[in-house]
Amino acid sequence: MLTKPTRLLPLTALVLFAAFLLSIAAPTPRPTLYLIGDSTVKNGQGRGDGGLWGWGNYLPAAFDTTRLRVENDARGGTSSRTFRTQGWWEKVRPRLKPGDYVIMQFGHNDSSPLTDSTRARGTIRSNGDESQEVFNYLTKEKEVVHSYGWYLRQLIADAQKQGATVVVCSPIPRNSWAGGKVNRSTADYGKWAAEAARQAHVTFIDLNQRVADKYDRAGETQVKSTYFNTVDHTHTIEAGAKLNAEAVAEGIREAKGLNLKKYLKK
Repeated sequence: MLTKPTRLLPLTALVLFAAFLLSIAAPTPRPTLYLIGDSTVKNGQGRGDGGLWGWGNYLPAAFDTTRLRVENDARGGTSSRTFRTQGWWEKVRPRLKPGDYVIMQFGHNDSSPLTDSTRARGTIRSNGDESQEVFNYLTKEKEVVHSYGWYLRQLIADAQKQGATVVVCSPIPRNSWAGGKVNRSTADYGKWAAEAARQAHVTFIDLNQRVADKYDRAGETQVKSTYFNTVDHTHTIEAGAKLNAEAVAEGIREAKGLNLKKYLKK
């Protein structure tokens, strides 16, 4: 026995049509650029306490933030090791999705002791696969500590598994001079960061070299009076943070094959 096809009720049809219109009109979510690192990326809570600022506060000004969201998740006092072991990376990693970006800059705190009673944040000084078991006096447990480069490579791999594009920066230079030139990290953390980025086939920005070159051109007296205060040789004041952010943006713009540059302001 044949049955007549049922006719869609007008109200139901209207609801379905409205849902269809909403689905095609819904805006595509903006990708997110996540910044991770230490206090030179975000000092304190990012409110300029003590007049000190990280460059992550000023990097969003380089981007069209109607098309790209920028989130500064750097944490003061962390190293490439403790950003992971203290759980800060796990607050970021699960939220990464294809199309997102991660810029990382560590190194200033990695030269600390491997274990002590206050920080226990140091890493082995290399990009190798060395490891050392230590007793962590803060966690009261044994911990296997790896190299600076090893931790960077783990962060990169984690982000890539989530589909994110990674950019590695060498650490900004300190206000430390010798012979009229800024001391650079070409033999240690800058070198190891470049090696880790190259091994993982991700973009590397030699932020240490870029900023140091700018400092050299300005001269020691101007740098010390313009970009730093008189008591801190690592953390910049506002002008220094803006200079460093501009150097990051320059590195992004000049990087080959990095799609992140399409979100930069013209």
